[in-house]
Amino acid sequence: MEYFDKIEERVVLIGIEQQSGEDVWESLDELEELARTAGAVTVFKLVQSREAPHPGTYIGKGKIEEVRALMAELDANGIICDDELSPAQMNNLERELSCKVLDRTLLILDIFASHAVTAEGKIQVELAQLRYRAARLVGLRESLSRLGGGIGTRGPGEKKLETDRRLVRARITALKEELAQVEKHRALLRGGRERSGRKVAAIVGYTNAGKSTLLNALTGADVLTEDKLFATLDPTTRLLTLPDGQEILLTDTVGFIRKLPHHLVEAFKSTLEEAVYADYILHVVDASNPQAEKQMHVVYDTLTQLGAAGHTIITLFNKQDREGCAGLRDHRADECLKVSAKTGEGLPELLDLLMRLLSDGLITIERLYSYTEAGKIALIRQYGQLLSEEYEENGIRVTARVPMEIYTKVEAD
Repeated sequence: MEYFDKIEERVVLIGIEQQSGEDVWESLDELEELARTAGAVTVFKLVQSREAPHPGTYIGKGKIEEVRALMAELDANGIICDDELSPAQMNNLERELSCKVLDRTLLILDIFASHAVTAEGKIQVELAQLRYRAARLVGLRESLSRLGGGIGTRGPGEKKLETDRRLVRARITALKEELAQVEKHRALLRGGRERSGRKVAAIVGYTNAGKSTLLNALTGADVLTEDKLFATLDPTTRLLTLPDGQEILLTDTVGFIRKLPHHLVEAFKSTLEEAVYADYILHVVDASNPQAEKQMHVVYDTLTQLGAAGHTIITLFNKQDREGCAGLRDHRADECLKVSAKTGEGLPELLDLLMRLLSDGLITIERLYSYTEAGKIALIRQYGQLLSEEYEENGIRVTARVPMEIYTKVEAD
């Protein structure tokens, strides 16, 4: 491990309030959580009221002097700005303050780089990082060489990126081709699910709302759960068998966040599109969070951006085991339930609701199958509800409920 990695990173967070009533302090609180997730300690949060960020230094000259004094007093060794900085702003701030300078986008990219596990996740992260850094390649050349380590340098940042802009473009092209192959594979899997007749529910929500905990509680999956932002990054799909025997696939997706960098939306589109193709959306809300309503708004905005509006949405007001969960409403959802993925509260009601939704889309059949058609009964057992089964001299008399996709297969002579 490099020497710089052993130094505690102590940072000052800086935000710009451009209009009265703006929730800049709430955004800085979230930025503090992001910094903690990345391994940094926040020693001070500072806000400047301006009509717009300074085009050259993000904050004004007077605030720069104030930040310099604060950093010396609090022994800070870096700053993180709550907006995406231009190359000029980042370079000028580093020159003025002689310290590491990060913006919100680079911080999120860094967290993603440390949390990506699968090959697809790593491709997506590197692609997003390269897209971010490509425009800053010349400007960051000096600063990258002196960062040394720590947050903001994971992933391709460690490669410096100063060698040749053409190499970066070539790498981006190669990654896009790799990702296109992954997307084709994902489309094939999605097509297989559609042909099987299995319904899919995408679990979405603000980061740290408890999506992975819910998936674990319902399916026994072993997905990492931590009280951190973006604790899990790679999507996970698990089969849930409901009490009445019906089956549904649950897909956990990457968490949403305010000011989600467009680099990430583009790079993770193939993952996020699981919500677009799902039959149902389970919208998990941290009901104990004071910013729950604003977080719900961010989720709906992101779903609209992805083209996932119009789905059947079940909003789950999670973390009912904590205080401060009363009074939340979601008028945009088709169904709302109060749950605790941690204690199991409300999960039986969720299972009942899923059974009802799946049953609503089933077709009732009553027919006699010859013994040579036993394979069709196996299809019914797997994808529908076998209500009764009687063995007669000429075959097996069955009453069942099946999805439309299976109906055509089990009714055909």
